[in-house]
Amino acid sequence: MLDKLENIKKRWEEVGELISDPEIIGDMKRFVKLTKEYKDLEGIVNIHKEYKDVLDNISSSQEIISTEDDAEFVDMAKKELDTLLPRKDQLEEEIKVLLIPKDPEDEKNAVVEIRAGTGGDEASIFAGDLYRMYTRFCEDMKWKVELVDMTEGTAGGFKEIIFNVQGASVYGTLKYESGVHRVQRVPKTETQGRVHTSAATVAILPEADELDVDLKDADIKKDTFCSSGPGGQSVNTTYSAIRLTHIPTGVVVQCQDEKSQIKNYNKALSVLRSRIYEMELKKYKDEIAGRRKTMVSTGDRSAKIRTYNFPQGRMTEHRIGLTLYNLQNIMAGDIKEIIDALQLAENAERLKEGSEQNETEK
Repeated sequence: MLDKLENIKKRWEEVGELISDPEIIGDMKRFVKLTKEYKDLEGIVNIHKEYKDVLDNISSSQEIISTEDDAEFVDMAKKELDTLLPRKDQLEEEIKVLLIPKDPEDEKNAVVEIRAGTGGDEASIFAGDLYRMYTRFCEDMKWKVELVDMTEGTAGGFKEIIFNVQGASVYGTLKYESGVHRVQRVPKTETQGRVHTSAATVAILPEADELDVDLKDADIKKDTFCSSGPGGQSVNTTYSAIRLTHIPTGVVVQCQDEKSQIKNYNKALSVLRSRIYEMELKKYKDEIAGRRKTMVSTGDRSAKIRTYNFPQGRMTEHRIGLTLYNLQNIMAGDIKEIIDALQLAENAERLKEGSEQNETEK
């Protein structure tokens, strides 16, 4: 472990010199990449320093205990050792997690797409509930949410809603939400009091920037149309809504949230870029079987990652067998415990894979 940490420190020092090189600064793509690497390595370097200090202090305390004649001095060294040894174990666990290769997408902002699946009007209402759940969670995380486009359901909620989320490590946090979410409850439209099962799909895409995807103007067909829904006097009177079609892939994106055509165009372009980037990213992810649990499936109720059972006040996360009985709080945006559990499970899985790989290499 110490050898790995020393190599990381050397790389951190090397990157620190590179990002001050005028030639590197002039190459924006490389400069951004190296600056991010420097920041990522800095956390490991800091914990490495503390770990070395703890090891040195343990060694000093053990030497005092074995050689010192002063009973009071030995007692102090033993007490210090009682504090240092647990801290050493704690730091080693933290370092193991930090040494897991990071997904380079985790630091990105995200595009969130929620669509009603099976269940008719109730599925649209549930999609609306999920939207409120995520926006409240984003508020708690101090993230910025920007609506891109929506299609309202006939009885409430949304057939589809797309929004951007901006902040620290948004994609790395929200990516576990991708998949089919199933709800079991008595719909408002149900007269017999029967529990119905409906579903909605959630897609979390890493927001791509111009350095990730090079979109050519010639490959994009742009259409304008009148906005519909909330928006004041300009709705249905000005061609502010934008529809973009990426000709090579057939991907279509539209945005009508803003009154300004330029703002709608920029939002739509951002989502288009992210969707194309996600298509390429998915090819890579499909090669990694252990990551399939974060993939988006269909709206069919059988392909579920999570169930929200309202009669029992229960939420079940099927990928890790987690069940919580605080559904009211979860629907109000309190989903950090679920995400933390998923992150912990994935880290444990990747640590296990790394250990097995090391044993194979031996």
